[in-house]
Amino acid sequence: MQDIQTQEDIYKVVDEFYKKLFADERISYIFTDVIPVDQKLEEHLQMLVKFWSQAILGTGGYFNNMTQIHLDVHNKSALSKELFTIWLEHFEAAINENFEGFNGERMKNMAHNLSTIMQIKIAQNK
Repeated sequence: MQDIQTQEDIYKVVDEFYKKLFADERISYIFTDVIPVDQKLEEHLQMLVKFWSQAILGTGGYFNNMTQIHLDVHNKSALSKELFTIWLEHFEAAINENFEGFNGERMKNMAHNLSTIMQIKIAQNK
């Protein structure tokens, strides 16, 4: 297996990741009922590709406030530690099943850091 090197590689990760999320009833409701991205999935995936491409490949182009997006979701339906754990499991699996190498490991480490940061921000927002 090769490492993550292109935006197409990142698209493959986020596409596989969302297939896993939608298939898991423990978390899928967040993406179908709370914030129904299933109706505009391609647009959502492209936004995630921009985020991860900027973070991993240095491409730029992501301007959204990720913290506020997650706080808004949490205000509609609580984002628990368990949901973040499920999110990380599926994210790591999407990477591990398709890629290996430095960028893949970086992406997984960043996801863990983002999960921790989001949980702290959510706790501070109460």
